[in-house]
Amino acid sequence: MPENDFSTQHFQCAVLGVTRVTDLLFGVLASKIRVRTSVPAVGTPVDCYLRTQFLKLRNFEGIFEIARYAVLTSSDTGSVGKRVDTSGDAVVELMENAGHELVERELLPDDRLQLSRKLESWSRDPRIDVILTTGGTGMSERDVMPEATRDVITTEIPGIAEAMRARSLEVTPMAMISRAVAGIVNKTLIVNLPGSTDGVRDNLEVALQVIDHAVEVLQRSHVEDHPV
Repeated sequence: MPENDFSTQHFQCAVLGVTRVTDLLFGVLASKIRVRTSVPAVGTPVDCYLRTQFLKLRNFEGIFEIARYAVLTSSDTGSVGKRVDTSGDAVVELMENAGHELVERELLPDDRLQLSRKLESWSRDPRIDVILTTGGTGMSERDVMPEATRDVITTEIPGIAEAMRARSLEVTPMAMISRAVAGIVNKTLIVNLPGSTDGVRDNLEVALQVIDHAVEVLQRSHVEDHPV
């Protein structure tokens, strides 16, 4: 089945996942979004949403940005196989549900030099638009992800980290001691996330509101006004 074949079954699935969308907008979706070649039965969860439920609809011209991303987890215990990388799994789950594409994923020890080298290397990879890190944002001596990130970024984007901390503060006062940063290098956006699964979910849900727009701007594909 062709990728852009917006068949009756596709349409029925979309109606289940995306309510109150006009026929016009569905026509835009058909031409703008790649639909999975294997469509599940009507009514099955998540896959039936055709990715469109998770993407922001900017306007009726159908401007979407699918970000290609990498996940870097900082953990001494995880790097030697003593801890499962559940925070990295959470990042992948949320990003996949938002329609974005995983390109690279790695788990390294809490070593500033190793982390910064990996960030710098990935930032030069033309396949990667966004790097999401997990772990190493606290106050312990081995928490060095913010330092490793600042070693490579050329422009800091404080608003992203501030917004994530503000959301986390609604859940726990421990958010005040998060040192997560966000910034840009080589047209690649880097965002630090916490090392806990719940923290990743709370913070990434905030960052996801601007990631696609940031990618548009950095890749010079954005031609419209900023979204309201």
